[in-house]
Amino acid sequence: MHEVLIRKLCKENSDLTPSDIDEIVKASNILENSILYQGEDVFIDILSTLTDEAIVIYHRKPTLKQSLYRDEIIGKVAKRLNEPGVYRTFETSLKTEGLLGKTQENILIRQKVFPIRNNQKNIGVIIVESPFAEAVEERDYHAKKSVFDDQTNGSYNHPKANLFYRSFLDKLDEAILVFDKDGYLVMNNSVADSYYYHFGYMERIKGFHYDNLSLDMSTFEQLLYLLDAGRWHEVSEKEVRFGESHFEMKRFFESDKDLFVMVLHDKTEIYNKEVEIITKSVAIKEIHHRVKNNLQSIVSLLRIQRRRIENEEASKILNESENRVLAISSVHEMLSKQIDDDIYLSSVLSMIIGNVQRIFLGTLNVQVDVDLDDTICLDSDRTVTVALIVNELLQNSFEHAFNRSLTDNKISIFLSREGHDFVKVTVKDNGSGYDSDAIFEQSLGLQIVSSYIKDKLRGKLQVNSSDDGTTTCFYFKTT
Repeated sequence: MHEVLIRKLCKENSDLTPSDIDEIVKASNILENSILYQGEDVFIDILSTLTDEAIVIYHRKPTLKQSLYRDEIIGKVAKRLNEPGVYRTFETSLKTEGLLGKTQENILIRQKVFPIRNNQKNIGVIIVESPFAEAVEERDYHAKKSVFDDQTNGSYNHPKANLFYRSFLDKLDEAILVFDKDGYLVMNNSVADSYYYHFGYMERIKGFHYDNLSLDMSTFEQLLYLLDAGRWHEVSEKEVRFGESHFEMKRFFESDKDLFVMVLHDKTEIYNKEVEIITKSVAIKEIHHRVKNNLQSIVSLLRIQRRRIENEEASKILNESENRVLAISSVHEMLSKQIDDDIYLSSVLSMIIGNVQRIFLGTLNVQVDVDLDDTICLDSDRTVTVALIVNELLQNSFEHAFNRSLTDNKISIFLSREGHDFVKVTVKDNGSGYDSDAIFEQSLGLQIVSSYIKDKLRGKLQVNSSDDGTTTCFYFKTT
């Protein structure tokens, strides 16, 4: 009967494969027929895919004494704070032995937790529970030891030195854990106790073996092997995640004193900030993408309206409006593809030039030469401003500068740096030229150019126009 229930609970609460479930059922059958742990409650737990909580799927009650549990607990949740050993084994795939826990009925217990693995992954845990009174004597023995109590440690046995080092370690922000040559914790600071209490350890950790405190998949024996094999650099420093916490971990052996030290620096807040920034950046990119799509919809509506208008002047105004919206849209399109607010100006100007050329394609033969410095970056606000200015200048040249019967019409666009602090943009054509003073008073586009350069870029505008063509140049400071 227990096999049917195990398969049912695994399918309802996890994404374990049929092979994984078979392995768990196999483990339960071994426990059913084993003479081991006849005096303890034995369980198998799996992790819920939906809640990431441990679910009890098997319980073998003791035959030599009364069970610690009065009620049926199969199908119930084992909470992280109540059973830290269970979650530690799930996360590290290491055996956990002697950790204090609480039952679902709020009874203190000691737990031994063993991983169940299949295809190189942890699929469940076996838990052996004893009453709290049955303390682990070996741990109590090692908890009494201290690096300061060993007479071979020279100055460490001096009472003032003892007090100084303990006080010093407790003032550090990092967790310090010092293990003896056998891997037992002989000293730690208050920060270490605080961290492990947060992990769910219900008592002080001094006296625990390293294998019960490891936050990655390493064992003390493995660390000694890597040290002897000259491969210590592979594990001396690393980033680890345990539960919801993220740590920078450093480990080293002090050979003269036969000590092993582990230092944990909590980077959870920094990690969470980075995740928050990335999340917000993704959201902002999505907003820019939607703005771009909405602007494209506006352009489509303007085009539909323009096609239905017979008045040439009205059609021209709508055409100019389309280009202005497209200029803004091009900036949002660039922002939707990146995280930073700064944009390479050359990329946006290339899109603006392409948009204007497509509008006049087939109606006017103009050669457009481009020389753009591709290292210049601006924030999005000023990029939009420059895009609109260049759009207006290009439209003005296409619409007014050239004789439609000529074939040597030419426009040149330059983007360059002027010194370290200034950007220079030039739009030059070889058209018929115009009276700049009179045209600026009449043209909305050129009024936009003048206003944007002065008010938004805090820049300077220069216009030279004659029968040989028109050169419009503007400068502005980058910072």
